[in-house]
Amino acid sequence: MKVVETFNLSKTYVQDVLGVEYGRLKIRLRDRQVDALKDLTLAVEQGEIFGLLGPNGAGKTTTIKILMGIHFATEGQARLFGRPLGDLEVKRRIGFLPENPYFYDYLKGWEFLEFYGRLYDMPHRLLRTRIEELLDLVGLSHAANLPLKGYSKGMNQRIGLAQALLNDPRLVILDEPQSGLDPLGRKEVRDIILRLRKEGRTVLFSSHILSDAEMICDRVGILFKGKLIDCGSMSELLSTRVLQYELVVEGVSHETLQAFEGVAESVLNSDMQTLLILKEETDVQAAIARTVETGGKIVSLTPRTETLEQYFIRQVKGEGK
Repeated sequence: MKVVETFNLSKTYVQDVLGVEYGRLKIRLRDRQVDALKDLTLAVEQGEIFGLLGPNGAGKTTTIKILMGIHFATEGQARLFGRPLGDLEVKRRIGFLPENPYFYDYLKGWEFLEFYGRLYDMPHRLLRTRIEELLDLVGLSHAANLPLKGYSKGMNQRIGLAQALLNDPRLVILDEPQSGLDPLGRKEVRDIILRLRKEGRTVLFSSHILSDAEMICDRVGILFKGKLIDCGSMSELLSTRVLQYELVVEGVSHETLQAFEGVAESVLNSDMQTLLILKEETDVQAAIARTVETGGKIVSLTPRTETLEQYFIRQVKGEGK
C-alpha cells in the first residue's frame, strides 16, 4: 500500500522585491517568483523508512508542509493513505515533528505531552500511560519534571519526537530530526526511527545528513533546486564498484614505506601503523606481498564502494551544469 503519493506537485512563492511607501500605502513595484518545488512525483510504501534528501533550499520542508496542510501546492496533487490531503481521519493517523518547533518553555516535560494529548482528546488514564512509555523511549524519564526551558537542543528534539508519537501514528513525518544533534543524539534518533519501522509504521523524514540516511533508509529521494533528481534504494542508486582500498599495516621498514609511496595514492604513517590508500587490486596485492616479505603485519584491508554522499555530490554537480 502506498502511504504517501505526490503527482506533479509544484509550489511557487511570490516575493516582494522592491516597494515604495506613501504614508500607509505600500506600492509593489515588482514581484519575484521562486519555484520551491517543481513537478514532484514520488510514492512512499507502507512500513518503509523514506529519506527526503537535499541541501538547504532544495524543497524538502516545502514538500512536508504541503503534505501536512500548512502550505498549499500551486499545482499537482498529493494523497495520504489513498485519501486527499486534509482528510480528518487521515490526520489522526499522522505524527509530525517540524524542523524548528516552538515549545512552551515554562511547561514541564510531562505537562507538555499532556497538553498535546488533550488536543487529541485522549482518555486521561491512557494518556498518562502513553506519556510514561514515550518518555522512556526517548530517554527523558529523568527530565519529566524539568521545565522545557532547561532542556538542551537534543532534549528538545527528543521531547518533540515523543509528541509526534503521542497519538500512536501509522505515518510519522519528521523534518530534519537530527539537525543540531551531537553524534550520540543522532544515534538515539536513528534507533527510534528503526524501532518505528520494526513496529510496522511508515517514516518519512528529511535530512541533509547523508551518512545517517544511508544507515537507516529503505529508499531515498534526492531533491535539488526543487526537482527530484533521483529516487530508489541504496542498492539501486550506489555503484558497487570498488573505488579504493584502505590497507592498514604495521611493523614495516622505512625502505618499505618509500616503496609504498610509489604505488599508493596516499600514505598516512603514525607511530604504530601505516594507512595506504590504493586504487588498483594489483597494487593491493603487491603491497601485501611486500609487507609480508619484510616481516610486517597486515592489520586490515577494507574495500570502499561509493557512499551516498559521493553519489549525491556527483548527481548535484551534474544537475548544476
